[in-house]
Amino acid sequence: QVRLVESGGGLVQAGGTLRLSCAASGGFFRLNAMGWYRQAPGKQRDLVATFTSGGSTTYGDSVKGRFTISRDNAENTVALQMNSLKPEDTAAYYCFANKAGNIYWGQGTQVTVSS
Repeated sequence: QVRLVESGGGLVQAGGTLRLSCAASGGFFRLNAMGWYRQAPGKQRDLVATFTSGGSTTYGDSVKGRFTISRDNAENTVALQMNSLKPEDTAAYYCFANKAGNIYWGQGTQVTVSS
């Protein structure tokens, strides 16, 4: 069982920065992947950034060059540094983990970018 708790969302002006953090209980051991998705009202949940078990990263096209995913295995956390934020980045951001094919989600944290 993996439990995920996100933090760091909030309101920011366009061009600003935010840093999200996801704390995982159950550890990183044998996780296939971990990262972030986001969902705006009325839209599907989309990939933001992920880590695979091998350490490679994948980013959604709309955030490449602006967002950076990182992890701290000692602290069992995954962070998302978001720079040059745009109003279209406004969404609920969800941390996820894939462990042995089972998908776990955090409760979500809201990010709102004002123009």
